[in-house]
Amino acid sequence: MPRSSVRRVAATLGHRLIILGFTAFAVFPFYWMVVTTFKQNSDLYVGAANTAHNPFIFNRPPTLEHLRTLFEQTLFLTWVANTLLVGALVVAITLLLAVPAGYSLARLTGPWGKRLSIGIFLTYLIPSTLLFIPFSRLVSILGLQNTLWSLVLVYPTFTVPFCTWLLMGFFKSLPKEVEESAMVDGCSRPAAIWRVVLPLAVPGILTVVIVALTLVVQEFVYSLTFISSVQRMTVSVGVPVALIRGDVYYWGSLMAACVITSLPLAILYNFFLDRFIAGFTVGAIR
Repeated sequence: MPRSSVRRVAATLGHRLIILGFTAFAVFPFYWMVVTTFKQNSDLYVGAANTAHNPFIFNRPPTLEHLRTLFEQTLFLTWVANTLLVGALVVAITLLLAVPAGYSLARLTGPWGKRLSIGIFLTYLIPSTLLFIPFSRLVSILGLQNTLWSLVLVYPTFTVPFCTWLLMGFFKSLPKEVEESAMVDGCSRPAAIWRVVLPLAVPGILTVVIVALTLVVQEFVYSLTFISSVQRMTVSVGVPVALIRGDVYYWGSLMAACVITSLPLAILYNFFLDRFIAGFTVGAIR
């Protein structure tokens, strides 16, 4: 076999092995969660001294007991509904504020536009551990303690800055001539934005929706601080509160909750992967 063919085969094999390694690395957490969800407790809690026990497979028949515990002994469905309600409202508020802000900053030229964009992004980097005390005071003054409206009020403080910065980069990649041509044809600027700019910005807007929803689902500190009633908790707080009791961890039910909440997001990311990557990278390509 010619040396060039050997190199080509070796490069192809190495490339596929690398892809296989990354795929296994990405899929393994989901595999582990699924296996743990359906394992019996006697199959989960086996000492390392038992060399015949393989933790990566079912050594005993699968069970649905952990799912029954999750759905029958906790308010998991209520927490999911609370999370979706808060997520929908926060995404709507984020789009309402971030889209016009991102467009305005993208069209604002000069040093002030750059400074404002950097300043907005820096607000996203402030850790929540520094803000939950003043936010607690604000929520108390407004009388929103132990309500989902406290989360709807607070969550946009970190979704709006990041999504504004993200959309600003996307709008910068859209040529001004597109909307100017629409205005020459008789459209006002708002009409040009609505009919021309926003349809072109669908990948960026979709990216904002996914990012904002993901940030809401995984947020823990604010939800733990502002919500005390179990019936009003979100998934990120309700699951550990109900399934971690002292030093007892209900691993099967915990993993079941993780699978149910993380799998739809993973499918959503995968289904819109091309548009999601476009929304993240197009602003960096000028």
